Amino acid sequence: MGYFILFLGFVAAYIIGSVPTAYIFGRVLKGIDIREYGSGNVGATNVFRVIGKVPGIIALIIDIIKGFVCATYLASGFMYLAPVTRPELYRILVGLSAIAGHNWTIFLKFKGGKGVATSAGVVIGLIPKIFWLGFLVWLITFFITGFVSLGSIIAVISIPVFTLAFGEPAEIVVFTCLLCLIIVYKHKPNIRRLARGEEKRISFFKKK
Repeated sequence: MGYFILFLGFVAAYIIGSVPTAYIFGRVLKGIDIREYGSGNVGATNVFRVIGKVPGIIALIIDIIKGFVCATYLASGFMYLAPVTRPELYRILVGLSAIAGHNWTIFLKFKGGKGVATSAGVVIGLIPKIFWLGFLVWLITFFITGFVSLGSIIAVISIPVFTLAFGEPAEIVVFTCLLCLIIVYKHKPNIRRLARGEEKRISFFKKK
């Protein structure tokens, strides 16, 4: 029974992660399918571009909260019902379930976003000091280049390096390496556009 309860934690996290915030914003605020506009991605950056800055920021915050809540409060709740010997590992797996839900949402035929915001929420919940270092890397890259995608790629690559540098447990290092692979893989179209010089910057970086 205990294992079944813990498994329900993964299912609950996946469903929470699956809530397609960007798609909902597109339907409610503009009456559009956001997958047919901008980059076509179901993520906060595309909401920012297509619908507006405020909705984009709100979508970003909601997606971050999804990951944070799943890796902390949701995981803790299920561990209270069925204690585990390795709570940190369970939190990681619940967080990964939320990320999987965002990236491959059941509500949109398993086609979701790139998982950056939801992953950020999970990292905040598990290793906050590493998050802030990764965020600093993202911020510097973004303000130098204007590319959200490039900032996300460089930041997620830096996070496993920081976990190693700070001597984080092995499961955290493995988790951040897996996160790096997932996010870089999901950014393949962006990488191709960056290589061709076709990637779009956020509007206030555009030349007049």
